[in-house]
Amino acid sequence: MKGAARLLLLVTAWAGMAQAAVREEIVTLPSAEGTTVPYLRSWDDAAAPRIAAVLFNGGGGRVGLAQRIPKPGANFLVRTRALFNAQGIATAVIDVPSHLNEMDDTYRMSRRHADDVGAVVKDLRKRFGEVPVFLVGTSRGTVSAAYAGSALGSAVAGVVLTSSLFNATRAGAGLSGFDYASVKSRLLFVHHADDACLATPYSMAERAARNYPLVTVRGGDTPRSGPCDPFSPHGFLGVEESTVRAITGWMSGGEAPKTVP
Repeated sequence: MKGAARLLLLVTAWAGMAQAAVREEIVTLPSAEGTTVPYLRSWDDAAAPRIAAVLFNGGGGRVGLAQRIPKPGANFLVRTRALFNAQGIATAVIDVPSHLNEMDDTYRMSRRHADDVGAVVKDLRKRFGEVPVFLVGTSRGTVSAAYAGSALGSAVAGVVLTSSLFNATRAGAGLSGFDYASVKSRLLFVHHADDACLATPYSMAERAARNYPLVTVRGGDTPRSGPCDPFSPHGFLGVEESTVRAITGWMSGGEAPKTVP
């Protein structure tokens, strides 16, 4: 896209036992009213990506791309981006736009945010060709993925909601009022059976599974954080690789497994 700024870095990332040469660059796109939206684009440089995925961080959405390309980090999607890359999927981790300190639910639900997401989708296709593009959110990032997925319609190939923020909190409405039928592309839920975060109960994912496919994740490592934080079942701690494989297999047209690992 015209006006986009880029910072490039070539890194080496491990995905299971396979080593992948991951190329990463910070791309800054123009947004409304003279603002900008940065995102981190990552892909395996050894082969052309066949799919792209826009990844939405949880919490306030801040990644810190103005300062540096992040290390794997804490958030589930940020720390597993190389696993997506190893499966032939280019990723785009969206950061907070320049006029905000963080993204609350009201902003994540807005048309302006959806337009920014749409610009990232177009930029990915400009870079990698007419690949199918999916939106993937985790925790509060599912608000972005769901509402943008609804607004963008057939411009995206599908939406994946992991550790979905089903319940309203002090920080916003979450997905409590969202109409999932408004997403006209494919829709997948991924949730850990032991997710103990009050805003993201597994029982609500089971309810969603009446109408949409659900991958139920089990097992993993002993939690090292609070129940709503990433180093717990909420962040798929210890089962990241099998969880990502379930997501990427579904993106590739396969049937989502009912349980993993």
